[in-house]
Amino acid sequence: MSGAPQPQSVASSRPDPYAPKGLALTLESTGAILLALIWILPLAYAVWAAIHPAEYTTRFELTAPLTLDNFTRAWAAAPFARYFLNTFILVTMILAFQLVLGTLAAYALARQDFWGRDIAFALILAQLMIMPDALIVENYRTLAKFNLIDTIPAIALPYIASAFGIFLLRQTFKTVPKELDDAARVEGASPLQVLMKVYVPLAKPTYVAYGLVSVSYHWNNFLWPLLVTNSVESRPLTVGLQVFSSSDQGIDWAVICAATLMTSAPLLVGFLLFQRQFVQSFMRAGIK
Repeated sequence: MSGAPQPQSVASSRPDPYAPKGLALTLESTGAILLALIWILPLAYAVWAAIHPAEYTTRFELTAPLTLDNFTRAWAAAPFARYFLNTFILVTMILAFQLVLGTLAAYALARQDFWGRDIAFALILAQLMIMPDALIVENYRTLAKFNLIDTIPAIALPYIASAFGIFLLRQTFKTVPKELDDAARVEGASPLQVLMKVYVPLAKPTYVAYGLVSVSYHWNNFLWPLLVTNSVESRPLTVGLQVFSSSDQGIDWAVICAATLMTSAPLLVGFLLFQRQFVQSFMRAGIK
C-alpha cells in the first residue's frame, strides 16, 4: 500500500563511525585554546611592559600611554649590536659545519659499503642518548688546553657534528631510489657529484627543517656559552641579556622586557614569515 511506511536501509540507519563527536571535538578545541593562552601570556606581558612606562608594568589600563623609550634605553645600556653580531656568526658557523659534516657522514652511512659502518651508526645513535650538559667539564678542559676559552669557536666546536642531523639525513637518503644513484653513475658521475646532484636536492625539506631546529636551539642556548665566554667580544645574546638583567644593573622590568623582545624578535619574525614552510618542512622530513 502507498500509505505504508517504507523500511529504512540498513546502511542509512547505522551511525557513521568516522563522524566527529561533538563533545570530544569541543574538549579538544577548549584544550588547544587553553594551551595557546598559557603559551602566549608571558609574551603578551613582555609586549605590554615593553611598550608602556615603568609604572604600568603591573597595572593593566587600556588608557595607558604608549612609548618606545624602553627599547632605546635597553639598546643604549648594553652592546646589543655586538651581541647580535656574535650570535649571527655563531649560529651560521654551527649550521654550516653541521650541514657539511652531516651530509657527508649520512651519505656514507646510507649508500657506501665499508667495514664498521653499522658500528659507526650505532655509536652515533648512542650519542643521541647523551645529554650535552654531561660533557661540559671535559669539553671545557679540552678547549682550555688549546687556549680557545672566551672565543666564538669555543662555543661552536662541541656542536659542529650533530648526531641528530646525521641520523635525520641518513634516513632521508635511504628513501632515495637506488635507480637514480645507478643512473648517475652510468653517466659517469663521481660519488661527490651523485651526492650533490641527486641526494641533496631531494632532501631539501629535511635540510630546511633541520636548519630551523639548529638555528633556534643555538640562538637560545645559554649554559655552555655562559661558561666559556667572559667578554663582550664573544658573548651571544642569551649571555648578554643575562648580564644586562643582573641585579647590579638595577631591576627595571619595562627595560628588561624590551631587551628580551629585541633578542627574541628575529626568531619570532622568522617564524611568522615562514610559518607555513616551517610546518610543511617538519611534516615532510618526518620530525614529530
